[in-house]
Amino acid sequence: MNCSISGEVPEEPVISKSSGLLFEKRLIERHISDYGKCPITGEPLTMDDIVPIKSGKIVKPRPVQAASIPGMLGMFQIVCASEWDGLMLSNFALEQQLHTARQELSHALYQHDAACRVIARLKKERDEARALLAQAERQIPMSVAAPDAVNAATLSNGKRALEDEEMGPDGKRIRPGISSSIISELTDCNAVLSQQRKKRQIPATLAPIDAVERYTQLTVNPLHRTNKPGILSLDILYSKDIIATAGADSNAVIFDRPSGQVVSTLSGHSKKVTSVKFAAEGDLVVTGSADKTVRLWRGSEGGSFECKHILKDHTAELANSFSYVFISLLSDGVLDVQAVTIHATNNYFVTASLDNTWCFYDLASGLCLTQVEDTSGMNEGYTSAAFHPDGLILERILISIGNVQANVARFDGHIGAVTAISFSENGYFLATAAQDGVKLWDLRRLKNFRTFTPYDETTPTQSVEFDHSGSYLALGGSDIRVYQVANVKSEWNCIKTFPDLSGTGKATSVKFGPDAKYIAVGSMDRNLRIFGLPEEDGGPSES
Repeated sequence: MNCSISGEVPEEPVISKSSGLLFEKRLIERHISDYGKCPITGEPLTMDDIVPIKSGKIVKPRPVQAASIPGMLGMFQIVCASEWDGLMLSNFALEQQLHTARQELSHALYQHDAACRVIARLKKERDEARALLAQAERQIPMSVAAPDAVNAATLSNGKRALEDEEMGPDGKRIRPGISSSIISELTDCNAVLSQQRKKRQIPATLAPIDAVERYTQLTVNPLHRTNKPGILSLDILYSKDIIATAGADSNAVIFDRPSGQVVSTLSGHSKKVTSVKFAAEGDLVVTGSADKTVRLWRGSEGGSFECKHILKDHTAELANSFSYVFISLLSDGVLDVQAVTIHATNNYFVTASLDNTWCFYDLASGLCLTQVEDTSGMNEGYTSAAFHPDGLILERILISIGNVQANVARFDGHIGAVTAISFSENGYFLATAAQDGVKLWDLRRLKNFRTFTPYDETTPTQSVEFDHSGSYLALGGSDIRVYQVANVKSEWNCIKTFPDLSGTGKATSVKFGPDAKYIAVGSMDRNLRIFGLPEEDGGPSES
């Protein structure tokens, strides 16, 4: 039998009365003198509890170990008995400590894993609670929460009771402001969309370059009146493939492209409609007009739209550009409402006007949360407006300035008014159009890296638009041109030029369809033109 401490056959074996374990006498005596307990069971142990075991005296033969150096080293233990005993006891104590440390580490890792799971669950519950709170704040009329400060009563026909709004000492209406919960919502939206944008791949269904080169006019759709012709803006709802157009005849038209039928005509503005945009997955349509008003239209099951809110916060015409706020500079002309742009959350939108102000609205209630005026004296009004694809630029204004009182960057270089702006979905490029052509800007360095001058100096570029994948850029003026998007250093090649078949020489709005399968063009006649591949070549089907 072997010693329970050293694991070797004992010279002087003793046994414990309480545990029955066998030990080497000198080892167990030293352990008891140091710790006073059994090294195996941990129970109290004294010298009286140790019973020696008698064994016969036998003359031991010469061990085999004595014939080798390792064996002889083992025999030297007898000479260095005290040191060997200390080594055995120390080694045994270290093994016990290692076993205890492993158990404690295993328990700590289990506790850490459980804590991480609890934290993840609490974060999820917190985010859900924030989302529900933000949704409740949008659904509950703010006029009920703060009737004395806001007083934004709404009449039964959708018109706001402006005369009841409280005025400040400077003669301006008091706005409730942008709350911290709204800022948090915009911040969260930006974080999500930024991550999605980094992982986004060009879809396999995107129209290839050779297909775009073969595009031709497919349909001509007369949507507006002949006495006041002109399509000033258009938007496409990709999920349903329907197109909204804003006309100089003071109407906006909802057009179903696959069937070729007019779904609804939005009548109510008293002057030309300068901008139109789908919101909330097509359930809402927002229009801006030269009559200084913005109208919110809600769709019904039958496909018709009813005006729910008439917003009269501007004193001038709205800009003629909607998009995903970067505020464009410069303006020449009369005071009008010039643009409306929808935030990526589909809960808020911004209007920009030639009155040198822009307003931030809640989409559900139509309430103006804040109105910001440019007091620098450098602008003559806003002519275009657009949100960055993930709301980054507006979000930075909100976070860094709180009440949204200034622009984060100014892009100088155009001659005359900026007529259109468009962000690429890659988040890096911005295209601006004006009298002197189109300029491309690198948002990472805030520098102009390329300029297109497709027309002479008397012909302005009226429209510019990236497709949803960021692979193509279209611009419109006296004709329509499509460029292949490249990087900052590479050349952007013009792959297709469409003549202006309207005869007016003014292509005012250009928009790519889903996956760039077609291009919708509005001009200063009353027709919406669709360019794409003929059906026999794999183009979009038409009724």
